[in-house]
Amino acid sequence: MFVWSKLSSEKWSDAWEERFAGNPALSLVITTVPGRTTIRVEAYAEKRRDVTAVQKMFGGSVREIKNRNWAALSSEPLPPIQVRGKLVVCSARTVAEYKKAQSLHAGKQVIAIPADMAFGTGHHATTATVLRMLVDAASPLLDTKWKMADLGCGSGILAIAAAKLGASKVWGCDFDPKAVEVSQENAIRNGTPDIKFTETDVLKWKAKEQYDIVIANIFYDILEAGFPQIVRAVRPGGTLMVSGILKSQAAPCLAVASDLGVTWDRIVTRGKWVSASGTVPA
Repeated sequence: MFVWSKLSSEKWSDAWEERFAGNPALSLVITTVPGRTTIRVEAYAEKRRDVTAVQKMFGGSVREIKNRNWAALSSEPLPPIQVRGKLVVCSARTVAEYKKAQSLHAGKQVIAIPADMAFGTGHHATTATVLRMLVDAASPLLDTKWKMADLGCGSGILAIAAAKLGASKVWGCDFDPKAVEVSQENAIRNGTPDIKFTETDVLKWKAKEQYDIVIANIFYDILEAGFPQIVRAVRPGGTLMVSGILKSQAAPCLAVASDLGVTWDRIVTRGKWVSASGTVPA
């Protein structure tokens, strides 16, 4: 295993993610340096030539990792994220660390996603935005038996958040079997083992029921093609959230759902990324 690493300004975090998106040979990890506006950008690969190519383009350093847990090497405890005074996302890995976080944040729902996850720790702009949207949408549903679907579950963080916020039924899916496995592990870690995660191709998916909240964090072209079945999965008057869309792609992508009757109540742009929350017609 080989790793390329480089320090960068925090403001370029989204640009780094965009640069490495879609490269199956590289696993990107971005770590915030506590107390500074600096991030550590790392790319892991099985072959030296893949990280050497990155070094030629961007500078930085390359090293080999032998007989060690390469993913854990990049992990440092990330600062907790607090969401609307109700959720706290931390990087606790052990039961003891999780219990300590619960004690420190008494009265709030704590979600633990280990810092070595290459995705879905809550520190990315899109995940943080959707977590806030989810808290807002869940608040009026508190006394109801509401259901949530998480399409493109990644680490399972959004599905876990829904369960913590009181959803009576949560289902998540991802095209990547590794993401499904990681999501299930994280659900167990967070005391929400009843969440069901499945390996699913959204374009072939036909929902067997409707959900009060559906969140889709998938590539924009899949979103555009999948919007008909995604919108049908939302109960009349329910909420649809989408994220992970590049700003340059957002307008035509969201327009497809608008043509299906979705009213976009909130569109948030952070850096180069767009997240949106809308209502499906009753």
